[in-house]
Amino acid sequence: MEVLASPSSRIKTLFSAAVIVSALGYFVDIYDLVLFSIIRVPSLKSLGLSGAAVLDTGIYLLNVQMAGMLIGGIAWGVLGDKKGRLSVLFGSILLYSLANIANGFVQTVEQYAVLRFIAGIGLAGELGAGVTLVSEILPREYRGYGTALITSIGVAGALLAWLIAQGFGWQTCFWIGGALGIVLLILRIGILESGMYKKTAQMESVRRGSFLSLFTNRERFGKYIRCILIGLPTWYLVGILMTLAPELSKALGVTGIVTGGEAIFWFYLGLTFGNIACGALSQAMRSRKKVLLLFLITSALLVAMYFLQSGASNTLFYAISLVLGLSSGYWALFVTIAAEQFGTNLRATVATTVPNFVRGALVPIALAFQWLRSLLAKSNTDSDALLYSAAAIGAVTLIIAIFSLSGLAETFDKDLDYIET
Repeated sequence: MEVLASPSSRIKTLFSAAVIVSALGYFVDIYDLVLFSIIRVPSLKSLGLSGAAVLDTGIYLLNVQMAGMLIGGIAWGVLGDKKGRLSVLFGSILLYSLANIANGFVQTVEQYAVLRFIAGIGLAGELGAGVTLVSEILPREYRGYGTALITSIGVAGALLAWLIAQGFGWQTCFWIGGALGIVLLILRIGILESGMYKKTAQMESVRRGSFLSLFTNRERFGKYIRCILIGLPTWYLVGILMTLAPELSKALGVTGIVTGGEAIFWFYLGLTFGNIACGALSQAMRSRKKVLLLFLITSALLVAMYFLQSGASNTLFYAISLVLGLSSGYWALFVTIAAEQFGTNLRATVATTVPNFVRGALVPIALAFQWLRSLLAKSNTDSDALLYSAAAIGAVTLIIAIFSLSGLAETFDKDLDYIET
C-alpha cells in the first residue's frame, strides 16, 4: 500500500537547501540580466552618448551580453554533465558576480561591452544547473513545484533591480548585484550533488556532456530544436516590447512618461506570479504541454492588445506589461520540459544550453527587427515602421513556438533516471 507523505515532509522536501540556493542564485542572475535594460539610458548618457546613439548602443551591448550567454551556455552545460551540477551552479554565480562589480567602474563603451560579454558567460550557467539539480533530487510529483519555486523567486530579482535603481546610481546598482552573488556563495554550505548524476558519473562507458551528440541523431536534434523554439516569445517580450518600451509607447501615442525600467518592473512582477500559477496549474492538470499552450495563446492575445493601445495612458501601458508578464510565466515550465526530454548524461547540457540559446536568440530577433524597421521606414513613418516591425517579429516568434510545442512529448510523469545512448 502506498504511503502518502505528510504535509510537513512535503514542505521540507520542496524547500530543501538545493532548491533554496538554486532559487536565490537565479534571483541574483535575473537581477543582473535585466539590470542593463533598466539602467540602459542613464548609464550610456553618463558615458557621453545621446539621442539615437543610446538606442543603437543599447541594442549592441544587449547583443554582446546575449552572445556571451550563447558561449557560456554551451561551456557550462557540458561542464555540468562532465563535472557535476554544483560546479556549474557555484562557478557561474562567482563569474557574473565579479563581472558585475567590475561593471560599476567602466569608463568607455568598449569596457562596458567586454564586461557585459563576461557577465553573459557567467549568467548562462545558473538556471540550467539549478533546474537540472532540482529535477533530479525531487520526487517526480514535486518537480513542477520545485522548478516553479526557483523561477518565481528568481524573477523577483528584476523587481529588486528596479527598486535599487530608483535610489542609487547605475554604478552602485552593479556593485550591489555583485555583492549579493558573493554573499550567496558564502551561504552555499550543505548542498549535495544529484544522486542520479553521481551514479551516471561512475559508469565509465557512458559519454557525458557530449554537446555534438545532440546534432548527430535526428530524433534527438528535433527534440532539442523544438525545446529552444518554444521559449522564443519570452525574450521577444523582454528584449523588444519591454526594453524598448519608451520608444514603442511614444510611437503608440501613449500619454504620460513610460520608462523601460518601470515597464520591466511590472512585467517581471507579473512573471513572478505567472511562474507560480503555471507550475501549480501544470501539477493540477498533470500536463506540461496543455498548460504551456494555454500560456502561449494568452500571450498572443495580449501582444495584440499591446499594439492596439493607441493613445492610451501610461497606466494602461504598465497594466498590459503586468499581464504580459503573467502570461509569460511558463519560463519554469519551458526549462523543465527541456530537462525532462533528455537522459541524465545530457540533461545539464540541454537544460543549460536551451534557455541560453533562447536568450541568445534575442540577437537575431533584434537584428531582424532592425532590418525590418529600416525596410518599412522607406514607405512608412518612423513610428509606424517601429510598430509594424515589432508586431511582425512577435507574431513570427509565437507561431514558431506553438508549432514547436506540438512536436514534443508530454513529460509530466516521466522517470528521469535513464541515460541517452
